[in-house]
Amino acid sequence: MTHSKDLIKVLIVDDSAFMRKILTDIINSDPNLMVVGFARNGNEAIEKRKSLQPDIITMDVEMPIMNGIEALKFIMKNNPLPVVMLSSLTADGAEATMTALDLGAVDFIQKPSSVFHINAEEMKWELTDKIKAAAKAKILKKFTDEGIISESIIYKIGTRRKSSSKNRIITIGTSTGGPKALQAVIPLLPADIPASILIVQHMPPGFTRSLAERLDTISQITVKEAENGEKILPGVAYVAPGDQHLEIEKRVNECYIRLSNSDPVSGHRPSVDVMFNSVAELQQEKVLAVIMTGMGSDGAMGLKELKDRKNAPVIAQDEESCVVYGMPKSAVKIGVVDEIVPLNKIANAILNRLEVL
Repeated sequence: MTHSKDLIKVLIVDDSAFMRKILTDIINSDPNLMVVGFARNGNEAIEKRKSLQPDIITMDVEMPIMNGIEALKFIMKNNPLPVVMLSSLTADGAEATMTALDLGAVDFIQKPSSVFHINAEEMKWELTDKIKAAAKAKILKKFTDEGIISESIIYKIGTRRKSSSKNRIITIGTSTGGPKALQAVIPLLPADIPASILIVQHMPPGFTRSLAERLDTISQITVKEAENGEKILPGVAYVAPGDQHLEIEKRVNECYIRLSNSDPVSGHRPSVDVMFNSVAELQQEKVLAVIMTGMGSDGAMGLKELKDRKNAPVIAQDEESCVVYGMPKSAVKIGVVDEIVPLNKIANAILNRLEVL
């Protein structure tokens, strides 16, 4: 039996009484979780965060008086704790989610579009898993002050060798904490980087497009959501669309993206393992793999395949800078990682490895 002091205490913030009831029933059905209170807007959330001392908050975005984004800003600045956002599947909802993740929210779950679209069992699994993972997550400082790569390093990549006939592919897998972590890596890669970049970030449809657009806005390279059948090019990063696996197929001497709706792998679609396994089959291409913050073990088996078949170098994010040290930990545990580095040095590590690839 779990004692109440050992339970993860959850504060639900949502202006909908119906949604509060649904969330309460789901959360309290888990023996490790307990709802300790409710708030109907951001102002109430700030007050109840002080009085109830929850371990974690679930936060709606659209609320009267003070919305979830403003409440999140205040909480993260004054008395931070893990927050999981509830996001609507609209363009505005996806953009608000990206903003919330930038501000320090650990993760998000997609709200059902209506009472008729609630899959209680699926929502229960996602909500309880993400709350438990987020409760253990680190609340990281903003990345802006942490050791950015110097201009000289960014400049030097332009003079590095590009004459090799070998195509180079950088593969990046991440999950919880990934959207913000990617913003500490991708913008530091120079526009003339002699490699294509493939990114799998666990996210639903719609949200991956917002992520790609946000990364593109702040990056020197081009970042886009991957499209089926397009040829991959150096200096371009392709983000796997939500609910689709990303693979690479070879036609003549060129590499093309193949998207598929085949079954989820280890509960994920897109799956990092699927991407890694796909590039492991390429004969001529040189591959560099990066595994970053995220819960679970997606990517570990694919990295083993990459190591066995191509002896690909593997970079893993270190425990200290991960929001959730799950995916990198699994890769380290099976012995496929060549270099473990903090988030603020991953871009530098990529450029250094790429130089000798």
